[in-house]
Amino acid sequence: MTIENITVVGAGVMGRGIAYVSAHAGIRTTLVDISEEQLRSALNELTRLAEKAVTLNKLSESAANELFSKLHTSLDLVNAVSDTDLVIEAVPEKRALKKHVLETVDQHAPSDIVIASNTSTISPTELGSYTKRPEKVAAMHFFNPVHRMKLVEIVKGLETSRETVQIIREVAERMNKETVEVNEFPGFVTSRISAMVGNEAFYMLQEGVASAEDIDKAIKLGLNYPMGPLELGDLVGLDTRLNNLKYLHETLGEKFRPAPLLEQYVKAGRLGRKTGRGVYDYSTDGEVVKK
Repeated sequence: MTIENITVVGAGVMGRGIAYVSAHAGIRTTLVDISEEQLRSALNELTRLAEKAVTLNKLSESAANELFSKLHTSLDLVNAVSDTDLVIEAVPEKRALKKHVLETVDQHAPSDIVIASNTSTISPTELGSYTKRPEKVAAMHFFNPVHRMKLVEIVKGLETSRETVQIIREVAERMNKETVEVNEFPGFVTSRISAMVGNEAFYMLQEGVASAEDIDKAIKLGLNYPMGPLELGDLVGLDTRLNNLKYLHETLGEKFRPAPLLEQYVKAGRLGRKTGRGVYDYSTDGEVVKK
C-alpha cells in the first residue's frame, strides 16, 4: 500500500514534529487538533523551524515551500481521517483520551488503513482493543525533537500483523528515520531507561546532591548524553514525564515511583519549556535564563 496521505492527531510538541517530518518527506499531511490556537501555535513553530533550517543551509527555500504545500491543518477529526492512508495518534498519554480518539478514528477511517500511536508507554494491545482492527494497530514511538532524533520504536501488540509493522517501517524510513522493532512491555526500551534516569535526577535535585545545572552537566560530560535529564524533562514536558512514571510505577513497581519534587513541579504548573518554567526558567525566546 502506497502512503500518500497521513493524518496526525494532536498538535502538541510531538504531533507537530511528526507532521513536520511527514510533510518534509513529501507526504500530504493533515495535522488535527480540537484547538485552533494549538494549530496556529504549531504552524508558527514549524515555520520558525523551517526558516532556521533555510538560514543554516540545511533546507532550500524551494524545499521549505514544498514542505508547507504538503502540510494542512484541521479541527475536524472525522473529516480528516475519512480519506487518509495512515493515522498517527499523538495526543497526551491519557488512556481515556486515547480511547476516545482511537474509537473515533476506527469508526470513520477507511477499514484497511493502519492506525499508529506515538505512545511512549501504553500497551499497543490495549490500544488495539479500542478498535475493530487490532491487527492494524501498533506503537510508532518518535523522539523529541522529532526533526533531529533519528529513532522510531515500532512496538507490536498481541494481534499486530507483519504487514502493519512493515507499513510503519517504510513510512518511518521515508521520514529519514532508523527503526527498531520492540516486543510489547511497559515502557518499551527507551522510555523505560529515560524515565528512570530522569526520575533519579529529580531525586538527586530533591536531596540536594547538586544543582540542576551540575546534574545535567555531569550526565552530559560524564556519560556522553547529548542533553541532561532535567533539561530533557523540560523539553518533553514534566507533566508527560510524570504521567509516564505513574504508568511505569503502576505496572513495574517501586523503582519507578515518581520523585515528590517532580509531582510538586507539575502541581505548580511548572511543566517546562511549554509553560516558560520547569526545572529551569526560560526567556521569551525559549532560552534558559542565566542565574
